[in-house]
Formats: sequence, C-alpha cells, structure tokens
Amino acid sequence: MTFRNRLQYFLVKSLRISNREALSLILSGQIEVNQRKVEENIILTLQDSIAYQGKVLKEGKKLVYAAFYKPRGIETTLNTQIPDNLKSILPFEEELFPVGRLDKESEGLLFLTNDGRLFDKTLRKEHQTEKEYLVTVDKPIDGHFIKTMSEGIVIMGQTTLSCEVKQIDSYNFSIILVQGLNRQIRRMCYKLNYEVLKLVRIRIGTIELEHLSPGEYRFITL
Repeated sequence: MTFRNRLQYFLVKSLRISNREALSLILSGQIEVNQRKVEENIILTLQDSIAYQGKVLKEGKKLVYAAFYKPRGIETTLNTQIPDNLKSILPFEEELFPVGRLDKESEGLLFLTNDGRLFDKTLRKEHQTEKEYLVTVDKPIDGHFIKTMSEGIVIMGQTTLSCEVKQIDSYNFSIILVQGLNRQIRRMCYKLNYEVLKLVRIRIGTIELEHLSPGEYRFITL
C-alpha cells in the first residue's frame, strides 16, 4: 500500500491541511472511521466512511459484484450512442460497469461491478485467469481439430497458448483459455475452416454461469 491509501493523506486532501495537522487530528482521536474514533494512520478502503466534528467527509461505498448472462446480440459497452448497448438492458439502479469483454455475437458470463479495483486487477491477471466456453461449429469435428486447437494456432501474427479442449459431440466442444485475444476462439476455428455458430462463456476463474438465462444475474462474492 502507498501513502495515498492512508487516512492522513485523505485528510490533507479533503481538509486542505498540512501533514502535521492531519496526523495531529488522528492521534488526538478527532477522526471517526465507520463511526468509531481512530488514533492511528490506518489504511483506508472504498467501504470506509470518514467523519470529522460530526461532518461526513467521505461516505462508505457499498461494493457490488454480479454475475450476468450477456445475451447474444448485445455490445459489451455502456455507451448509449452504440446500438444494442449493454446499458439499455441492465436492470440495476446503480451504474455497474462490465469487467472484461465478450463480443456481440457471443453470450454468457460477464462480471458487473462498481469496484474499479476489480477492473485493474482483472487486467493485470488477464493472462492468468481461466475462462471456459462451450462452442458450436458448423460441421463435424474430429481428433485432428481438437489436437490442433489445444496445441495452439497462429492468429494475428502470434501462436495461441496451449489450452484444454474437449469434444462434447460432433458439433460441440468446450475450451478453457488463459488468454484474452480479440475474438480468439472464432479466429482459431476459422483457421481450421470452421465457423462458430454459438459461443457461450460458462466460467471465469471459480465463478460459473450456472443456471442463469440470458439477461439474468445473481450477486456474487469475490
């Protein structure tokens, strides 16, 4: 944690006082965090509320996390200028933003939150978090298809990382990726002369889509 996460830094900025004055307020017990007096320069979180002399300086923010089934045909954007945008179908009063992406013709699990830290954390771990998909293609698949997909295919000038691919039946397979290349599965299938007819993300890390239907959501704990 950096100094910017500390109570002293917050007081300096919000009250426009010196570091010495801020520390004095803390040590003398004049600052309340979550309705309790504190006498040390603690690390703050987004959920913390802060008050001085009965005046609330910062309201605690309730962090919300949701697993949402993005329907096919919806763009993963809150920009209302773009047709079929995500914001037009979200049922929440508070604005939640999507973490990660899922292209318009794909569907399935999408994280929604008001916690900006989750977005940063997800970006840093984009090539570490498993994402599982169920895929339907336009013609029968065989062992060669499964083997080639799992070993890696050159798309956009780079070879995809090896991944776990399992055949479900003649036209369906599951695939687990730890990469986030643009339209990766569709491009991989295209290189093998297959067209993706349906693509559903069913898992991100340990969170599964479970029994959600398109447009439905459930609150989750991360």
